[in-house]
Amino acid sequence: MVKKIMTGNVAAAWGARLSRTEVIAAYPITPQTSIVEKLAQFVSNGDLKAEYIHVESEHSAMAACIAASQTGARAFTATSSQGLVLMHEMLHWASGARVPIVMVNVNRALAPPWNVWVEHTDMISQRDTGWIQFYAESNQEVLDTLIMSYKLCEDIKIQLPAMIGLDAFYLSHTSEIVDIPDQEQVDKFLPKYESAYPLDTENPLSIGSLSMPNQWYSEFRYKIYEAMERVLPKLNQIEKDFYKEFGRKYTGPLELYNTEDAEVILIISGAASGTIKETVDIFRKKGIKVGLIRLRIFRPFPSEALSKALSNTSFVGVIDRSFSFGHEGAIFTELKASLYGKKYFPMIKNFIVGIGGRDITTGTITKIYENCLSCLNNKKVDVSIEWIDIKV
Repeated sequence: MVKKIMTGNVAAAWGARLSRTEVIAAYPITPQTSIVEKLAQFVSNGDLKAEYIHVESEHSAMAACIAASQTGARAFTATSSQGLVLMHEMLHWASGARVPIVMVNVNRALAPPWNVWVEHTDMISQRDTGWIQFYAESNQEVLDTLIMSYKLCEDIKIQLPAMIGLDAFYLSHTSEIVDIPDQEQVDKFLPKYESAYPLDTENPLSIGSLSMPNQWYSEFRYKIYEAMERVLPKLNQIEKDFYKEFGRKYTGPLELYNTEDAEVILIISGAASGTIKETVDIFRKKGIKVGLIRLRIFRPFPSEALSKALSNTSFVGVIDRSFSFGHEGAIFTELKASLYGKKYFPMIKNFIVGIGGRDITTGTITKIYENCLSCLNNKKVDVSIEWIDIKV
């Protein structure tokens, strides 16, 4: 292994290179562009043997990846924000066709007004497309998750695409030390992709043809549901194998930080969890029992794992870096549904924070913990949803 200082975008490119991606199709968009620029450099220099396809839009990029994957090639793309929502139609085609594409999305707010900073609305808007969704905290996690995602997605019992989110600028353009595995180790962990049903002129297949209501459409959707149900158990096994091979340990869909005896637990996804860990340490030094759960995977939603992790706490604050207008934050909605019908249901409150890239500081998190502690002491949630640091 070699340690190098690199941005999250470069780490993503290295993950695709080490995975021996065979087809790359992408369209530039800030702040993702340097991912595909680095991959173009790898291909040009002969460091990565791959077909690099220049396309006219993100919609076409995903169409090209679907076609490539259907021929049996390992396909990759990267995008952000408006580019991801332009792909929306093709994301359904990818999951419906059961192609194991891996995509990196640099999480960025959607226009208008124009904004190139972090927010999770772009990926949250794709939650019903049938894609597995990861959210990374560090550049190392970006690289490692990309490699593990191919192994997960290509499993014959999964056969679904996955997207990996990294926060714009906080990860995409911030440099950290990243451990680059040896190619031989990665090859051992991630063998060459072998499609179960590759397109072949000698053995023609029909994929995605018309299905009448009384035929097989419902069953195809049910099969995607079944595959999603198998994702988390398979991910746990893959992470164990990854630890044995590379020595880096991951914790399934959740990372738990000081949650065992916590009276108040915050839940969040993405890079801001590092700031929350610092804030937890500050409170703990004062003898105040707070903790954090980092949501590493949003689809499939880890309902049972969350319910178990929250079984001893009194108050849960859910931090969403997105908002479903007319309702509430997506993680908040999913968590409430997960806890419905359980014997123990803690007090719960939604905080909308960091929209459009607004900084989430230790001061911000301190206010949220204090708010939760106040609600707990008063035995009453003042409002179910609260927008933090709004200037109105």
